[in-house]
Amino acid sequence: MVESEEDMTPGYKKALLTQLTVQGDTELLSAPAYYLASRDAPTINSRIAVTAIVHDELGHANIAYRMMEDLGVDKHQLLYGRQPHEFKHPYGFDQPLENWAEMVVANGFFDRAGITLLADVHQHTSYGPLKRALVKVDREEVLHLRHGESWMKRLAKAGGEVREALQRAVDWMFPISLEWFGLPDDLKRHSGQLDYRLKGKTNDQLRQIWMNSTVPLCQGIGIDVPAHFDEASQQYLIDYPFPCQYDPDAKRWLFDEPLSWEQVFKRWKARGPMNKRYIEMVQGDFGVALGSH
Repeated sequence: MVESEEDMTPGYKKALLTQLTVQGDTELLSAPAYYLASRDAPTINSRIAVTAIVHDELGHANIAYRMMEDLGVDKHQLLYGRQPHEFKHPYGFDQPLENWAEMVVANGFFDRAGITLLADVHQHTSYGPLKRALVKVDREEVLHLRHGESWMKRLAKAGGEVREALQRAVDWMFPISLEWFGLPDDLKRHSGQLDYRLKGKTNDQLRQIWMNSTVPLCQGIGIDVPAHFDEASQQYLIDYPFPCQYDPDAKRWLFDEPLSWEQVFKRWKARGPMNKRYIEMVQGDFGVALGSH
């Protein structure tokens, strides 16, 4: 187990810092997205619940950034020295969450993706400080997930326009979550995180773990998703060309327009419609709050 910088090779340190940057930025950018969406909460109590989630996410970002500080990275530079397009969070957190259905699906899908990734890191990482810190993070993220799943079930049961709003949210958020796990294994040539035991499972294995929980959840509440379980391979298969084109303005996936992964990377690098606003928020009041942790 690696416990300090003195135990690291340059390659190990570089791979770890990359991992911590993505982890911290993902937690950080969830905060403004969830905060703005909380204004559509149906009750005071449900808004308070999301406010607590926002507080947790800022704390989780701080954990990653503090570890980077211990490795010689300036946290102030991380927060304020980067342009919006330079942050390393998933494309899903560049999209607006415009109603309560999208808010709770974000908890149910995005937080599930985060748990899937971090649980693997917690189990397999060779970096001791991160392994210990993730005990608290994983526990709190499970609560966020439960919040999303319970509300998804409530909205599905409500029927009518409420259920339709839930289906619309799932329609764009399911594919964007599948992209979260990155390149398919047959296209990924090298993984420093696997080589240095910073994680244990491949991208496709993690994508399957996510679908193993998410597809049955949606099927159980009568919400359609573009994936199914294949008995022959004992895996979930995606029912459209993966990856494909996305229209962020309409929040619509164009399943008849397949893309290369190189084109997906260009879309990610161009960032999404809320990138600048969310970064302005985290470099403003949210950044001040983060500095107080």
